[in-house]
Amino acid sequence: MISNRFFRAVIAIGLASIACARVDAETLKIVTYNVENYVSANRMTEAGYREDYPKPESQKSALRNVIKRLNADILVLQEMGEQRYLDEFRRDLKSDGLEYPHAFLLAGSDRDRHVAMLSKRAFTSVTPHAKLEFPYLGGTEEVKRGLLEVSVTSPIGEITLFGLHLKSRFTDRADDFQSALRRQGEASAIRDQVMTRFPDPTRASFLILGDFNDDKPSKTLQRFQQRGGVRIARLLPVADGRGERWTHAYKKSDNYTRVDHVLISAALQPFVRNGSGSIEDGAGVLEASDHRPVVVVLDFPDKK
Repeated sequence: MISNRFFRAVIAIGLASIACARVDAETLKIVTYNVENYVSANRMTEAGYREDYPKPESQKSALRNVIKRLNADILVLQEMGEQRYLDEFRRDLKSDGLEYPHAFLLAGSDRDRHVAMLSKRAFTSVTPHAKLEFPYLGGTEEVKRGLLEVSVTSPIGEITLFGLHLKSRFTDRADDFQSALRRQGEASAIRDQVMTRFPDPTRASFLILGDFNDDKPSKTLQRFQQRGGVRIARLLPVADGRGERWTHAYKKSDNYTRVDHVLISAALQPFVRNGSGSIEDGAGVLEASDHRPVVVVLDFPDKK
């Protein structure tokens, strides 16, 4: 007869093996975050309306606290100012104990607000797409903030991130209400670039993420999920700790929408922790930006 002591020993060994596997396994935490005008801009302050005014220090401090708490391996940022602002941001994070030694800022046709990436691990390649063009209402336009393509290594091979920030919903032309057609054109141009990089997207490991300025059922988001009969990427479900799914707060009208998204290729989907992402809703989030960061964690198998 096998004793209870034997069973307890077997269980203990099994638990220890699981623990070791978790320790040895590698994770990659990726965050996309619109940091709301980390640049001099016209803005309301505690002292009233100011022109060409920097992001207030209280908001910068709150932003750094949120980012330190998230402790991401890779940060995909939107609405970052020119290079000097990114340098300041990294310097202040380092002073607070969080260092991102690898960084790149994409200079698109929008001279004020840029897409950038910060990373703890080295980039294997960086490809800035600053001049992507698309047909638009009888003419040609550029993707306003371009597309930032960055690759890093992982236990399953190279992973590519496509960081973006599509045109806002501000109506620039009467024949394009809320710039919906322009965003669809930007989405098509970016989607085509992704498929040029990965002609068979079902076999590639990549994410498309950032501020899409559009909703889940929009034609803009559909562009990234399928072209003809080809499945490109899946829109990752996300929610905060209360089950709420909004990522942007338009405080002027108390309007809350989800415009920040993560799309993931079929090859990466099995590694997404819990099969979904999350929206950070902890202390300081509402003070840091009008957007909430979206988080995805990839869990890779033991290297052994």
